[in-house]
Amino acid sequence: MSDTYYEFGTAGERWDRAQLFFEAKEYGTAVRILRGLVAEHPGQTAQRLLLARAYYHSARLPQAEAELRAVLERDPVEHYARLMLGRTLERQGRPDEAAPHLRMAAAMTGETLS
Repeated sequence: MSDTYYEFGTAGERWDRAQLFFEAKEYGTAVRILRGLVAEHPGQTAQRLLLARAYYHSARLPQAEAELRAVLERDPVEHYARLMLGRTLERQGRPDEAAPHLRMAAAMTGETLS
């Protein structure tokens, strides 16, 4: 399938399409669509978070980490990105780096870590 399909339509139509592919667990296809959207609108948190989630679920953990760090650079109190970064670091076998992010995410949401 050509990349034209992934670039077709308005940003809103591509966002909807990316969400559908993500929900269908077609994470690779969601990534292809979301990369273009994030490149066009790098400041939009929702698109970058969904891209990070698609990377995470497709085991592309370094890419997920990079997207999450980009979100947190712009918005350090984005608790879901903080939680995801912690989980991504854990999954990469980096629990010491993950711990502060997980603690901050828990504090931001009023949860306690067990």
